[in-house]
Amino acid sequence: MRILSAIVTGMALAVVLTSCGSGGDSDTPTESRRPPPKVASLGPFVGECGHVTDDEVRELAGLGQITQVFKNATGCSYLGAGLGGPSVTFASYRGSPIDREKAWVSTVGRPPEAIDVGGHPGFQALSEDGSICDLAIQLDDDFFEWSTNTGVFSLGGSPCDMARGLAELTVGRLQ
Repeated sequence: MRILSAIVTGMALAVVLTSCGSGGDSDTPTESRRPPPKVASLGPFVGECGHVTDDEVRELAGLGQITQVFKNATGCSYLGAGLGGPSVTFASYRGSPIDREKAWVSTVGRPPEAIDVGGHPGFQALSEDGSICDLAIQLDDDFFEWSTNTGVFSLGGSPCDMARGLAELTVGRLQ
């Protein structure tokens, strides 16, 4: 008796559930709750370390002797000799908004200034004491950034001029 009751209840439940469909024949279309994700268009390939050699970084950034170089798939970091010595960093961002980086440099006290390098828009942001410059260049939905720090005992020269020289090499060697 219990089995028959369970079968009848199960069949009744199945009929009820199948009759409560999604309303496919309804005249009102169903709307998606989220917009479809945007597919970023990839910019040109900037290569390892922005297609700039270690020697070019040392020369353009005034590093003198490079004591450490770190490289990975998205960036490079160069450290000059001595405690508090100069440093240079390169980073490439695929499908990432440059405005997020611009907002970040603003929050750390480096007001961004609009620039253009080789027909590509971007910004440079100099620290209040003139020792650090972040320079970012937009490439379609991507961007790259050179960040230069003259160190505690600066030998002179603007870190933004140094970063611009590196960015010009990168833009000139885009693939």
